[in-house]
Amino acid sequence: MSQQQTELFRALSDSVVGMDEDSTRTHANSVVAQGVDATTAIENGLVDGMNRAGQLFETEEYFIPELLLCSDAMYTGLDILRPHIRRDTTKERKKIVIGVVEGDTHDIGKNLVKIMLEAAGYELIDLGRDIAPQRFVDEAIKSGASVIALSTLMTTTMDAMSEVVRLLEQAGVRGKFKVIVGGGPISAGFAKRIGADGYSPTAPAAVKLIQQLLTAGVAA
Repeated sequence: MSQQQTELFRALSDSVVGMDEDSTRTHANSVVAQGVDATTAIENGLVDGMNRAGQLFETEEYFIPELLLCSDAMYTGLDILRPHIRRDTTKERKKIVIGVVEGDTHDIGKNLVKIMLEAAGYELIDLGRDIAPQRFVDEAIKSGASVIALSTLMTTTMDAMSEVVRLLEQAGVRGKFKVIVGGGPISAGFAKRIGADGYSPTAPAAVKLIQQLLTAGVAA
């Protein structure tokens, strides 16, 4: 990697962390103009910037508004670079079905997790909010997903998470999917109690959890 490319990637990363869409657009266009590999620029520039933003979020230097602005900058760059990704460098992306369970319409946390997972290279199937347990199961089977990510901010809707696990078992497909849960009232103990594969307290932690689950070779 040349010094010029390194500086360009760093500028992309800084633009994302700096929540600067205009700067991100300028540097992404420079990547295209200079014939730099788009995949490498995405990984070492945009994704690196989003990872840095995630670290600032974890240390409470950034909060939800800042993280969302960083994601806007990242997507601005992605829109420019995605059409230039070389097919032979595109790896098959693992699919993740994500949504807020039935009875809950709070989706900020879910959206943050989605942003971080997309930045990490996963393909997200976002069902939205207030989603019935059976729909999670049906979509996971239909799409061939590896992971089902469930979110809720309300104690009254937590049972819907256990219902997803029950329906997977009833359909005889529990072993094909990893189920992770998260949200304000959720805990590691609750995840274990309902038979989920893991619990994540934050969006960056969700990325690490899924990477661990899939790297371990325990997901389809």
